[in-house]
Amino acid sequence: MKLLRVKANHFKNCCDGYTIDLVAKSRKTAEDKEYELQEIAPGLFTFSTMAFIGKNASGKTSALELLDCCYSIIEGFQVENKYYSYDGIELEIFFYHEGFLYLYETVLGADDTSTKKAIFRNQHIYKKEYYKSGIKDIYNKKTFTELNNLGVLPEDTSDIFFVLQKKRLYSFFFDSYENDASSYQLLFTVMKTYNLDTGVLSSILRIFDENIHDLQRIDDKNYRMLFKGESLTLTDTQLFYRLSSGTTKGLLLYIHMAVSLQQGFDLLIDEVENHFHKTLVENMISLYKDKTVNKHNATLIFTTHYCEVMDQMGRQDNIWICKTGKTIFLSNMYEDYKIRPELLKSKQYYNNAFQTAVNYDELMNLKRLLKK
Repeated sequence: MKLLRVKANHFKNCCDGYTIDLVAKSRKTAEDKEYELQEIAPGLFTFSTMAFIGKNASGKTSALELLDCCYSIIEGFQVENKYYSYDGIELEIFFYHEGFLYLYETVLGADDTSTKKAIFRNQHIYKKEYYKSGIKDIYNKKTFTELNNLGVLPEDTSDIFFVLQKKRLYSFFFDSYENDASSYQLLFTVMKTYNLDTGVLSSILRIFDENIHDLQRIDDKNYRMLFKGESLTLTDTQLFYRLSSGTTKGLLLYIHMAVSLQQGFDLLIDEVENHFHKTLVENMISLYKDKTVNKHNATLIFTTHYCEVMDQMGRQDNIWICKTGKTIFLSNMYEDYKIRPELLKSKQYYNNAFQTAVNYDELMNLKRLLKK
């Protein structure tokens, strides 16, 4: 399964028709096909990396949350434990699976017995066989055939179950602000679940703190760490306060990245640069672009304030500009701006080509007020 496009109405404070497209639109060079794109079916290319940029409060996190909502429906056929209201959200999800294109439509509602779980109303699933010759028409609803008489499920379970049939993980959503002692338990649980080689953890440890030579879990609350040649037995809380915040986040993120690359999961990261050196961000992007490492078409999807990261991305159609007015909306760098490809994207960003510059007048006004 590969997610292709999502469209939403009444999602949080986003505009109606809020759309995120993961399919390549512009011309595809041989170099793009080697690094920037992945061919999931003949002529059907999605991105190896995809970015959302914009000012503070421009809706970058909302974009990832919409994707996360749609992945939840596809993976576990449910939406639950989200902090926003489900009531009235209209979703349109296109995805590719085993030679066929699918369009799923639904309206979410709030469960009267529990605000933590969504219910699914007015569900429709449409299907068509994918052909390379029809690539320009993949989203045309008229070319799909509706699937009828699929069966009956509980109202909190999506009819996508009848297509994919069993729960399976297709994505990770990494919120860089979450950071506590339970991070280590999650780290080792992920490693065990996906049989990640312990050598990967050792390598990651040395990236973030060269003084740590080994980290082992004794049980859910206790760990053994080899630090500067000394073996230390620490509780998860002691370990949390012993390591830097950046090291803890880095370990957890890089373990998720390793599993993502090995399993073909899409990795969603909110503010990828938070607490990380720019070299680490650039390294992550390069790994997803390297087909000898990214063998299973995983996609790195992230938000960022660090606009220089865009200069590592050769294309423009995988970069979305987040903006806010009365509602939050998205613009695509390729479709909505005439940016010369030979110019640095970061320079265009700083020159306010995307109307995303920080309000300089207000900065100067703050300075004047502080002088008083």
